[in-house]
This record gives sequence, C-alpha cells and structure tokens, in this order.
Amino acid sequence: MYKTLIRLSITGLILLVFVFSGKAQLTIRVTAIPGNTPPGSSIYLTGTLNNWDPKDASKVLTPIGSGLFQVVVNPPVGELKFKFTRGNWDTVEGDANGAYLPDRVFNYTGQAATINLSILSWEGQGGPSGTAAANVQILDNMFSVPELNRTRRVWIYLPPDYANSNKNYPVLYMQDAQNLFNVQTSFSGEWKVDESLNQLFSKGDYGCIVVGIDNGGQYRLDEYSPWLNSQYNAGGQGDEYVDFLVNTLKPYIDLYYRTLPGRLTTGVAGSSMGGLISMYAFSERQDIFSKAGIFSPAFWYSGNNAASHVASHPKQGAARVYFLAGADEENDGSQTNYVVDDMMEVINALSAAGFSNSEKQVHIASDGQHAEWFWAREFPAAYTWLFSNAVSTSQDDKFKNTLGIYPNPAGSWVYFTGIDDTETIEVRLYSSSGRLLQKTNITGKEPLWTGDLASGAYVLKARKKGSKWMVAKLIR
Repeated sequence: MYKTLIRLSITGLILLVFVFSGKAQLTIRVTAIPGNTPPGSSIYLTGTLNNWDPKDASKVLTPIGSGLFQVVVNPPVGELKFKFTRGNWDTVEGDANGAYLPDRVFNYTGQAATINLSILSWEGQGGPSGTAAANVQILDNMFSVPELNRTRRVWIYLPPDYANSNKNYPVLYMQDAQNLFNVQTSFSGEWKVDESLNQLFSKGDYGCIVVGIDNGGQYRLDEYSPWLNSQYNAGGQGDEYVDFLVNTLKPYIDLYYRTLPGRLTTGVAGSSMGGLISMYAFSERQDIFSKAGIFSPAFWYSGNNAASHVASHPKQGAARVYFLAGADEENDGSQTNYVVDDMMEVINALSAAGFSNSEKQVHIASDGQHAEWFWAREFPAAYTWLFSNAVSTSQDDKFKNTLGIYPNPAGSWVYFTGIDDTETIEVRLYSSSGRLLQKTNITGKEPLWTGDLASGAYVLKARKKGSKWMVAKLIR
C-alpha cells in the first residue's frame, strides 16, 4: 500500500511539474528591423521548434508598439536554434553587411524568459554603403565598451571643411546610429543628419562633429534605461552606458579629433528610448553636456523616474534642451498622448531644477509621428537652436585647450587631451587617501605610465604652465 502511495505521489509530482513547466514561456522580442523592410511585411520565427518552417502562421511576430515586435513560444528544454524570415528562405535575415547570418542559438531552461534581439538586415539587401555622405566614416566596427564588456559600431560625421582647416568643432553624441546616416542600416528610414548638416554648412553654419553610436540590438532596452522595467524585463544598464559616453568615447574623440571639448560645445541627442537615455545623460552629467536633443522620448518606460531624476538634479550651468514630439504619436488606445504628456512632466521638472524658459524649446507638430521621417524633418531646426552661438572666437580659445584624460578606466597608459604637441604639463598622481604617488612633466601627447598601479581609484592633477590645476578621478 505504501509503495502504491509513493508511486502515486511520484506520478502526481511528475504531472505537477509537467503542468507548471507547460506554462513557462519564451518571449522573443525584436527591437529593430532593417530600414528596407517592405511596409506591411510579416516577420516569422523559424527554427528547430517548428522544423524550420519559414512561414509558420503560429510563429508570426506581433507588433506591440514603439517599433517592437514579439512572439511567445513554448520550445522544448535545451538548445534552440532559430532565425527570422519574411515568409520564405529568399527573405531570411542577414548580418550587418547583408551577408549570411549563422543560426541564432539560445539555451532554454524551461523557465519563463524574454530575449531582446535586433534584425540587422535581410540577406543580400543590406550593408554599410548606401546613402551616407562622403564625410561620414565608420570610426570602428567594434569599438570597446569596457563599462559593459561589449563592443559597438561607432560612426563619425566630420564637417565639410574639417580636412582643410585648423578649426576645432563642437560635438553632438547621438544614439541609434544605424538610423542617422544610412538608409540601408536604418530601422525604417534615416535621419539624414549628414545631408542636413552639409546643407546648413553651405549656408554658413560653423560646423559640428557628430558621433553616432549604434544601439546594442538585444541590449538596446537595457542600455537606454538606467531603470529596470518589469513589464519588459529590461533596463538597468543606463548608468554604465552613460559612463561609456563620458569616460571612454568622449575622451577618445577629444584625443584624436579637433574638438571643442567643453560642456558649452558638447551635446547629446536621441529619439524614443534614445531620447530617454539622452535626457538622463544630460541631467546626470551637466559637467559634460550643456545641450540635449530629446525627440519623441520614451519617458513612459521609466514610470515616474525620468521626471523625478531631472527635478532632483539642479541646474549647474547655462544649457539648452530641445524637446520634440508629434500630436500623432502612439498612445495607449485612449485619447491620451502619453509621449507628449510624459514629456511635459519632464519639461516641468526642468523648471523645478532651475532651468529658465529660454533654455527650453518645445515643439509639438500636429502631423508628427513616432518615426524616422519625422525626426529627420525636424533635426535641422533642433540642431540650429541647440548650437546657435555656441561657437565664438573666445570659446574656441577657451575650450580647445581644456585638459582631459583617456582612457578612464585606465590601462597601462593614460593620455591627455586638449593640448598641443609642443606643450608641457605638470602631472601629480595621488592615492585616494591623498598621498602623492607620482610627480612628473609630460610633453605633447606623451602618455603617463599607469601599468604598475594597483586596481582602485586615484586622483590625477594636471596643469599647463601658468594655468589652473585640472583634477580628475582616475580608475585603474
């Protein structure tokens, strides 16, 4: 009898496990699709879970708003191999260059999970060439992001007179670079940032360097929000991403390009989730950014955190923030336009933080939509207002010699930015407790050796002859 009960109990336990495991689901979410995807196309999931059927009606992705698509599946536990198609193998996804993409692989544990992915191209129909202007370059296809232990493609736009002048330029750091310059790498059309800036330059604009950072595909939602969104099970890496912009990317750009590195000539911009992280970067690092272009921001993703964060970071200096939204933005199905409403909360928070009305520009277009064509159309006006009178002879003289350090966190060497090859600077390195560890002079672009430092935080002081000390926190 007891053996029978034990057998029944074990059988019941097995059935119970089976029932509950059957409820576990895998959500596969696509955060970006190629810009040349035909309008109205259906996207299918195909793989080992359906015998690689490229047009399985039960595995079609559903649009869920804000450019996101997803499908929920119940695959068997173990290795899942899959790809995306538009209904047949002639329309299978490709890599970033439009070439063959190996099977995607995910080890499913049987527990509920969500993975965020990006479709880079359709095989044979994509690549880095295309509509980008000649003065747009790929800075690096695998630029190191040590703060997140990842790499990223980074683009750079240089003003038309960059090669034929000795000018130093303001810099605008922009998110979602796939969509900025090239229709072939874009989500659903490009911003035409290069064409717009070239045209403005031809009409007398001083010029501006634009650094575009590709979004991280499956990590886009994680990196573009410092706050975790429980509904999407993503976010929480925004601080590390901003640290990358400030501590790794910007010092590199200031070292190798003729920039005006001061805050009054440095801006950050993005749309949707890119607008969310750009607003956060501006408020969090006002010592670095004095300008922000906030296009159709996805402040809803943060709950009330975005407005609270802005309100809790008082104004540190003169600034300009340009807000753009469309009256026809996506909403929650009611008459409420949450993009505009949430944006207005952040605008009011800026006032609470001490920013004047003259430091805010708000434009809500009656025909505006959550789309690249809208942001492309409005970009020239936003850029012109943000950088109007940002550059003057006095500012050029002041900021071209601002000192900076790169990389930080440091490797074996640290370089100084903002100095001429012939200049000599005094350097002092202190421990976190204030003990002097090193005293030396550096000439030109000679690096400072830090390879023998133990891991930890240090204080670095540097100055040019006759100038004030610059103090920076150095991480090794």
